[in-house]
Amino acid sequence: MPTTPEQVDLWRQSPSEYQHLEFKEAKTQFDNRKLYEYCVARANEGGGRLLLGVADKPPRPVVGTQAFANPIAMAEKLYQAVGFRVDIESVPHPHGRVLVFHIPS
Repeated sequence: MPTTPEQVDLWRQSPSEYQHLEFKEAKTQFDNRKLYEYCVARANEGGGRLLLGVADKPPRPVVGTQAFANPIAMAEKLYQAVGFRVDIESVPHPHGRVLVFHIPS
């Protein structure tokens, strides 16, 4: 089931980031190497979600992101780099594009 803008808003209301959910602004870009390292670390800790285009400090406004214009190509690069599949969704939130990385355990 695809992630909806409403689901993004529910995650944003979390009182704090926790082990399986993290937000990054990444308005224009996000470093590939940092993404690879983050995905491996998160997978080793049980998996989770990374949302790009959302500020990490409450109230966590959606700022939108231009990072990874082609999520399908980025998913392939991620697979080649880390050896496991990370699903990436582009969510058209009313306040800007949000990328949701579903990182497996």
